[in-house]
Amino acid sequence: MKAFYYAVLVAGLCLAGPAMAQQIHYQGKVLDAQTKEPLAGAVVRVPGTTTGTTTNALGEFQMQCANACQCFQVSSIGYAEQTVNAADSKLTVSLQPKVEDLQTIVVTASREAQSRTEAPVAIARLSPTLIQDTKPTNLYEVINKTPGVVMANLGNEQHTMGIRQPFGTNAYYLYLEDGVPVRPMGVFNHNALIEMNVLAVSSIEVVKGPASSLYGPEAVGGAINLITHKPTAVPVFRLGVQGDQWGYKRVQFGTGGMVTKRLGVYAGGFLARQRNSWQTRSDFDKVSFNGRADYALSDHTRLIGTLAYNNYDSQTGGNVDSVAFYNRQYTSTTDFTYRKVYALRSRLTLEHSWSENSESFVTVFYRDNSIKQNPNYAIRWKSGATTATGEINDNRFYSYGVIAQHSQRFALMDSRLLAGATFDYSPTTYYAYQTELEAKLRPDKKTVAQYIQIRESPNQYLSRYDARIHNAALYTQYDFAPATNLRVSLGARYDRMSFGYTNFLDNTSGTKAYQQLTPKLGLTYDLGRGRGLYANLSRGFSPPGLTAVFRKNPAALPGTDPFYYNLQPARFDNMEVGGWASLLDRKVYIDWAVYRMTGRNELLNIRQADNSFDYQSAGRTLHQGIEYSLTYKPTTEWFFRFGGTNATHRFVDFAISNRQTDAVRNVSGYDMPQAPRWVANTEVTYKPRWAKGLRSSVEWQRMSPWYQNQINTVRYEDRGAFGAKGVSVLNVRAGYEWKGLEVFANVLNLTNELYANVASRCNNPTDRTTFTPAAPRTITLGVQYQLSGKK
Repeated sequence: MKAFYYAVLVAGLCLAGPAMAQQIHYQGKVLDAQTKEPLAGAVVRVPGTTTGTTTNALGEFQMQCANACQCFQVSSIGYAEQTVNAADSKLTVSLQPKVEDLQTIVVTASREAQSRTEAPVAIARLSPTLIQDTKPTNLYEVINKTPGVVMANLGNEQHTMGIRQPFGTNAYYLYLEDGVPVRPMGVFNHNALIEMNVLAVSSIEVVKGPASSLYGPEAVGGAINLITHKPTAVPVFRLGVQGDQWGYKRVQFGTGGMVTKRLGVYAGGFLARQRNSWQTRSDFDKVSFNGRADYALSDHTRLIGTLAYNNYDSQTGGNVDSVAFYNRQYTSTTDFTYRKVYALRSRLTLEHSWSENSESFVTVFYRDNSIKQNPNYAIRWKSGATTATGEINDNRFYSYGVIAQHSQRFALMDSRLLAGATFDYSPTTYYAYQTELEAKLRPDKKTVAQYIQIRESPNQYLSRYDARIHNAALYTQYDFAPATNLRVSLGARYDRMSFGYTNFLDNTSGTKAYQQLTPKLGLTYDLGRGRGLYANLSRGFSPPGLTAVFRKNPAALPGTDPFYYNLQPARFDNMEVGGWASLLDRKVYIDWAVYRMTGRNELLNIRQADNSFDYQSAGRTLHQGIEYSLTYKPTTEWFFRFGGTNATHRFVDFAISNRQTDAVRNVSGYDMPQAPRWVANTEVTYKPRWAKGLRSSVEWQRMSPWYQNQINTVRYEDRGAFGAKGVSVLNVRAGYEWKGLEVFANVLNLTNELYANVASRCNNPTDRTTFTPAAPRTITLGVQYQLSGKK
């Protein structure tokens, strides 16, 4: 009731008109009420007049009024408009985000801020409000809310990814931090999001389909851009702890603010530890830290510096067989496997606005990264044998790079030209050597109860090389409006990846290069009243990773090359149409896309009988489907979100064997493994007016069955919640905030379902399925305190 009277009072002051004639100077700042970050480009205007202005990069505005103003209307795309009393000449305005609104600002689609509905691509934005309400322990808890995305949890932040592809380990996804690739091309790792700080993420943007015309190779299935926290417009300090009943504990903090009028800083991170979890051999430790400083050299020039540090040390229990899985015996067959990850990244960006229509930036960046592991997945064992082999490997690289871009807007057809270049130099080293194992068999003599590491053989290399990678690219994009409501986007990028190498296994040296031109054509048409359509044609490609190129070929025939020097880049052509619509007085929003992507030379791992892999890049594949999302906000208390995809991933022509004795030699027409036909995620959130600060939500995650092998003889189709085949899981979340103190509880897998995040097997008749079990019911409790200043 007080809020109603206040609104009436403010409206009355606005209608009263200007007071006594006098020149009055107003200034203030506009910020996001959730993150406290400044909002650039927010509009501040005097109702009923032409007087108004916009905020700068620091969220600040200044305005001169001929007469004393009674109130201002403040608005920004993606936020609820607010009317504020102008009695104070210095204002701080906090805008509430509209998480259900498609009219959000995204930056990943064109490397510059633009309205979501002007981007002719399938792009989803996970807002700060959604992330804060989810309180994720791991990134997959929020990324899987994106329609068409499967981020399979492998435990302890390890993961695979599936975006317009089967979920797997291939280099078809580009992971970005504030628009800068986390890793250089050629050194892809499907676990790369281990190297990120979940507490530093303000929002996430997911581009689905090839984004190679802007970001280059590996952005085939999609690109995931994690946008980190900016310095807050007001002083903020956060401190929190959380943990679960399985031995996970985390201490976290974040702080930021304006040190001076021109200098803003942010720092945040966490220390996590897990001991004695539900799965044996799953202890881990992680330290993460992100820092950022923004300095305004002038009203038009800004300098941004960032630092990201992640140190991760984990045991890796690995997969289990069917005997252990169905008996809920989450014991590891190894007591020696591990993964150690070190990642340090920094960048320095200089941004300059030449005018309202002309902007440039230059970013220089540095990476220092290493992964050392004794991986469970590398164990080679043949059915019935009492011996096996494993490996220890180490991959290190450094990167020195630069990205430069300029954009120019023109009055002619409301057009914009964007052009840029990128270059990075990344020396990398890799070695893998063999270990000798004993395999203790179960009584059936067909499965392994325990592997014991007998000895390491550091002189028996499976792979060992040095490479000096040079990645260079030029890109451009031209957007224009040839007719009312119609926008056209033309883009192209030329990439050249080259590397000089020394292969220590055969004492050879040489050079290799992969190059590709990737064009794009996109259209958007505004139908009015919050509705529109888009279409695009795009191309993507992905060169083979160096760890595949220099790996010994276990299937090499006498007289043939024992390495994979002849692997070719995978190439993809994508066609899609989509649209969006606002219905029922903006209470309902719909977003959809239909796509068809064909692949050539797609790199696939052909799993052998001893669990080794043969790499092939030949043949053709097809990926097609429909993605959709719907949000409904009937009142301020209730919010409903639903998203999903129905897709087919199929071999069009792909030979997996040349042996006449094999029953299946070409899998043409077969479904690709790890490719569920239907994936969905839906959630209902309730924030009652009668209990301000209280929130609760129920989430349902769904994946239909999938084939485990390439010859489609076995499917994973166990029944989950509600008796649905495949994966069907319920999660509930609740929290309460009062005067900066917040307590929350997340319950994942509420009904304690037995299900697998990954289930796969080889093509041989005697092969058995290996399962990556999902966690049983997990209850996470946490408390966080936030102290916010006024200035």
